[in-house]
Amino acid sequence: MRYENPKVPEGINVTSEHPLKEFSQLLLGVVAVTVIIVVMLTLLAERIAQHIPFQMEVEIAGQYRGKLPVRTAVTDYLQGLADRLAVSQDLPADMRITVHYVDDATVNAFATLGGNIVFFRGLLEKMPDENALAMVMAHEIAHVRHRHPVMSLGRGVVIGLALAAVANFSGNDLAGRVLGEAGLLTVLGFTRQQEEEADQTALATLARQYGHVSGADTFFMLAKTLPHAGIKEKIPSFLSTHPATENRIEKLRRLAQQNGWAMNQPTRPLPESIQVQIKHRSDHESGNVSTHFLPR
Repeated sequence: MRYENPKVPEGINVTSEHPLKEFSQLLLGVVAVTVIIVVMLTLLAERIAQHIPFQMEVEIAGQYRGKLPVRTAVTDYLQGLADRLAVSQDLPADMRITVHYVDDATVNAFATLGGNIVFFRGLLEKMPDENALAMVMAHEIAHVRHRHPVMSLGRGVVIGLALAAVANFSGNDLAGRVLGEAGLLTVLGFTRQQEEEADQTALATLARQYGHVSGADTFFMLAKTLPHAGIKEKIPSFLSTHPATENRIEKLRRLAQQNGWAMNQPTRPLPESIQVQIKHRSDHESGNVSTHFLPR
């Protein structure tokens, strides 16, 4: 038997595809797997977060108490309205709503951890009556009732951890950055499903509170005329693009019709004393100081 040592052809172990193409395919595969894992962890985090005791939310939010705005007569009015709506919404006994009023022209309101709800003067200036304001308030209370803020936080922490891991942070630095980026008392983003759930709960709350739901769609209609850019006149968080404002109006009217809730009844005006305070601050900000002033 004769043994030979043949010469190995060049390039026998080299693929015919370009190396960059192979790298791109590998990178896309890694990204796809990472996205799937993050999505699964996010859904799991939301489910776990909604079972966190509400008192724990309160304790987390409590560390920011010193940064909250000073209470005023407007705050007291908003708090009173929130308390009445909370009863109509049948909130659990341990779930306390605390309203904060920010004297700023920003058109916004949002709910965050621990039952804290923030309203801006700019939003109150747009309110044609108490019923429209109650719809917004009931919507934010509904977010708290359904534990949306803590679920949103859980989702944000998972995404933050994923981004931090990619950025190669570690140890205390990782935890600190994730919690810092979470923005515990900033506007939390809610999903389309959560926004729709809050709308439905708010509408039912108005029906129990006033015996009708007139004014429930008023501000949603006015919102379509608000500017879509700028800091002082930005679209409120509860009127974000998910779902579209037109769809929300249609769903509210359909839900009211299905339940026999009237939408054409007289509405309740905002208290005159509150209107005076809001107008004074608005005029003062624009340089046209009103002669009417109620001490804070």
